[in-house]
Amino acid sequence: MATQPEIDTHSEEEAFREEVRQFLATHFPPELKGEGNPGAGIEGDLDETEAQKKWRLAMGERGWGTPTWPKEYGGGGLTRKQAAILNEELAKAGAYNPIGGMGVMMFGPTLLEFGSEEQKHEHIPPICKGEVRWCQGYSEPNAGSDLANLQTMAEDKGDHYLVNGQKTWTSGGQWADKCFCLVRTDRSDKHKGISFLLIDMDVPGVEVKPIQMISGMSPFCETFFTDVKVPKENLVGEEGQGWTIGKRLLQHERTNLSGGGSMARLMGASLSDIAKKYIGTDSEGRLADPVMRDRIADFEIRWNAFLLTARRAAEESKAQGGVSEISSVLKKVGTKLGQERAEMAIEIMGLQGLGWEGEGFTDSELRGVRAWLFGKATTIYGGSTEIQNNIIAKRVLGMLDHQ
Repeated sequence: MATQPEIDTHSEEEAFREEVRQFLATHFPPELKGEGNPGAGIEGDLDETEAQKKWRLAMGERGWGTPTWPKEYGGGGLTRKQAAILNEELAKAGAYNPIGGMGVMMFGPTLLEFGSEEQKHEHIPPICKGEVRWCQGYSEPNAGSDLANLQTMAEDKGDHYLVNGQKTWTSGGQWADKCFCLVRTDRSDKHKGISFLLIDMDVPGVEVKPIQMISGMSPFCETFFTDVKVPKENLVGEEGQGWTIGKRLLQHERTNLSGGGSMARLMGASLSDIAKKYIGTDSEGRLADPVMRDRIADFEIRWNAFLLTARRAAEESKAQGGVSEISSVLKKVGTKLGQERAEMAIEIMGLQGLGWEGEGFTDSELRGVRAWLFGKATTIYGGSTEIQNNIIAKRVLGMLDHQ
């Protein structure tokens, strides 16, 4: 019986690695080395420089900003191993992934699972190229932790829905092009009456009002819908399927929030680097304060153990077809660690970690204070820690309510 020739996967991987290196040498602007993605978060309506635009267009054209998404929708179509190689080479070159935001982190993966072919071809390619900014219409003034209590109504008008209601904590709403929104299409059933609707933010009847936070930033908004006409083709899935789709999207959100990404972007340098700057080193080059040295080492061990666990859980979830309830565990642990890191950074900086504005403080010190305050919200948004505890108890540990 003839045997099949073995495939030299190592050679294929090395060939792909060389392809990535050549791509970076040709397309990555050297002046962007070491920078982060300015469009990944919700911090502002940032204008692209020519270099940033060039880099975004190059990565978007290859689909490498969303490396494992299907090629037919504008993604990279890469294997997990190829995506890992791409990330390794980006890191070596000091390059960032210029494609990000809620479209990548939350909405895109959800639409790939639940959207129609027409919806995928319409919305996924612009996400892969970083051309459209999405926001999330979930929470309402009386529907936060009890999200299923939402009252924003989408009334069936034949060829369109007429949407009326209010959302709050709409991240980046004042800069977004489109909104993925949970609405009520049936008042007779709390959960089955919810649907998942896509709404353009520039149509008549949509109004956003930024909310200022304690950190001084205004990344969130109140969003008001007054007789907003939404085409029927903007319904994802079927009427009444919104709760199922919405929960799936939250799993993607919690997985992404678990690494404390927002705080990491704001804090910048590592705890060790911050400590060496403000505390100093001894004659052997070690951090001069042995107690703080021990605390930083303890934190770094726990943080890196968490990152490895999160990576393994993500790979296992993808192998099983997507994210799972384990995202609640990652969100609970990761956001708590992120808060601990921010507090330690403030403590290390001492008096320089107490600045808000004015002379005597560097930009990085002022960002550190704002990052510390911003981080207080991470254990609330995306589903509070208490909500995660309920999910973990019921769906991970299998504990049931006892009457």
